Amino acid sequence: MSYPEEQWLQLAGLQHYAYCPRQWALIHLEQQWAENLRTTQGHILHEKAHEASSEKRGGLLILRDLRVFSETLGISGACDVVEFYEDEAGVPLHGRPGKWRPYPVEYKRGKPKEHQADELQLCAQALCLEEMLCCTICEGALYYGEPRRREPVAFTESLRRTVAGMLREMHELARRGHTPKPGPGRRCSACSLKDLCLPGLRRHADAKAYLRAAIEEVSPCKSS
Repeated sequence: MSYPEEQWLQLAGLQHYAYCPRQWALIHLEQQWAENLRTTQGHILHEKAHEASSEKRGGLLILRDLRVFSETLGISGACDVVEFYEDEAGVPLHGRPGKWRPYPVEYKRGKPKEHQADELQLCAQALCLEEMLCCTICEGALYYGEPRRREPVAFTESLRRTVAGMLREMHELARRGHTPKPGPGRRCSACSLKDLCLPGLRRHADAKAYLRAAIEEVSPCKSS
């Protein structure tokens, strides 16, 4: 199965979906967004990763902001960095002599996370590269800004299946135009969309009463 281009989803959205399906839907289906310190720091880190388009260091070719896509998965996006190592077992690249082995690297703010959102996004990039270059990529890396070091990521069959399964779910939600209901949890406090999402609604049987109480709480006319 392959998806027509007009149905392709943003590759970066996989990280949002893995973190919270409602967050993904608010951003990618309803076009809502809000900044906080974490998102701003993330933008700065990505801008640094995209400062140059390519660099050659002996047997290493570094491409930044490389556009990738997969018709099979129905996604498109960009890799922060893809390192190509000269390797006879690699693949040919247009305009470059020899053969090259791709190694995707994604830049992230902060520290390695408890959940797999970053690993899933990186794996999706590798799957796109595999489809475009007709090769197999066994490993990539996540570079975290706080410890300033790389964390290798093996693209296991389990990780690949999880990516494919999540993308099928995302395509189905996009087809229906459906935004999942709020599901408050520990991650809500760090989410830049918490004031748009209103996760507390799930805990209130009467949504009107919840909204009325919230309005009264911030109203300057509230009596003391």
